Amino acid sequence: MRIQRIPLPEQEAVQEESEELDLSVLDPLIDKYRNKKGNVIPLLQGAQQRLGYIPREAFEKISRETGLEKSQLYGVATFYAQFRLSPVGKNIIKVCHGTACHVQGAEDITDALEDSLKVKDGETTEDMIFTLESVACLGCCSLAPVMMIGEETYGKLTRDKAVKVIKNIRIREKQSNS
Repeated sequence: MRIQRIPLPEQEAVQEESEELDLSVLDPLIDKYRNKKGNVIPLLQGAQQRLGYIPREAFEKISRETGLEKSQLYGVATFYAQFRLSPVGKNIIKVCHGTACHVQGAEDITDALEDSLKVKDGETTEDMIFTLESVACLGCCSLAPVMMIGEETYGKLTRDKAVKVIKNIRIREKQSNS
């Protein structure tokens, strides 16, 4: 299942504020893969790893310095779900919507999280703490319905359990920033 994410006006504004980006972090990456065959995916992965997402300026720099067409770079980045073209929250919540999770109430989990976070599927909270995503399968069918946040898996969820997990993470975030 591929969910198309259409940037909201406020997300586009965040993207336009990318003057703060230090694109020099891409230099070693570009030097490493400049003339290597099959370099598109490693270049995009490295850019995303260093910048958190792949901004328009990164595509331009990679294209300019490697000779790869921007259309080729965008084509690969928009084909694979792993690539992000806009900033994401510190914690990415992946709610499984595979068959087992769907039957066990994944829609209710997503709805509860959308209500609690005040975002829609594919969006990021204003404070940049959470990004909510529906995914095709997390491979944890015996735990359905399930969600992952980072490397942590939460199973046998109810609406209340899912919201409680989010609230606890938000509390930890506030405490660590104090």
